[in-house]
Amino acid sequence: MSHTAREKTKLLNRVRRIRGQLEAVERALETEQDCAEILHLLAAARGGMNGLMAGVIEDHIREHVAAPALDAGERSKGADELVDVVRSYLK
Repeated sequence: MSHTAREKTKLLNRVRRIRGQLEAVERALETEQDCAEILHLLAAARGGMNGLMAGVIEDHIREHVAAPALDAGERSKGADELVDVVRSYLK
């Protein structure tokens, strides 16, 4: 069982909260809310997404890079995957 499967409920709950935050942004735009309110809503959604990303990255490091049971090839593969994801995330 993968670590994301073990954390499935927690991860899905976070995604649902982020979806709710984005829906609030959509409603604010549709009702022509003040730009400051929209910026606050966007910042909250971004924070939620960053928190989700950080949690999945942490789990990846623990399971695919730092786990004692891994051999050198598995560690290298896990590290390469992480580098690729972080590079694309920071673009």
